[in-house]
This record gives sequence, structure tokens and C-alpha cells, in this order.
Amino acid sequence: MFARHAFVAVLTLSAAATAFAQQGEVIKRIENQADRIQAGQADGQLTDKQADHLEKNDAKIHAQEKQDRAQNGGNLTNNEKAQLNRELNRNSRQIRRARHN
Repeated sequence: MFARHAFVAVLTLSAAATAFAQQGEVIKRIENQADRIQAGQADGQLTDKQADHLEKNDAKIHAQEKQDRAQNGGNLTNNEKAQLNRELNRNSRQIRRARHN
């Protein structure tokens, strides 16, 4: 009986850790992109208008993640993960292009 409860507890903790890690990945990427935007502003590669636009894109992605998680009990479906990743990749490319023009 104890082994069964321990197994269930381990599975629950594992699922929670996985959900936390997935959430952390999106936040980490958004923070990284924010650092890149700030660096672009600091060295004059980005105007304030460009930086605002790129930061708004990241804010929309973060809001979408929060909404998706709220609808799914704190988790993301595979399709939602893929969509968020595509959006993060798109914004990352926009940051790169804006900084290297």
C-alpha cells in the first residue's frame, strides 16, 4: 500500500516538475529576448519604437501562454507548445533582423 502511494506521489511530483520546466522554458526565452532587445537599444541598433514593438510581441506570447495554461489546468498541449515556439522563433528572428539592419 505504501509503495503505491509513494509511486503516485512520485508521478504527481514528476508531472508538476515537468509542467514547471515547460513554463520556465517559455519565460526563459522571453527573458533572453528582452535582454537582446535592451542590448540593441543600449548600443543604438534598435530605436525605442522598434524595441516597444518587439517587447509587445513577447508580452502577447506570454499572455497567450498564461491563457493556454489556464484553459488546461496549468499544462500546455503539444499544439500549444508548438505554436508558442513558432511565435517565439518569429520574434527572435525579428529581433535579429532589427539589430543587424
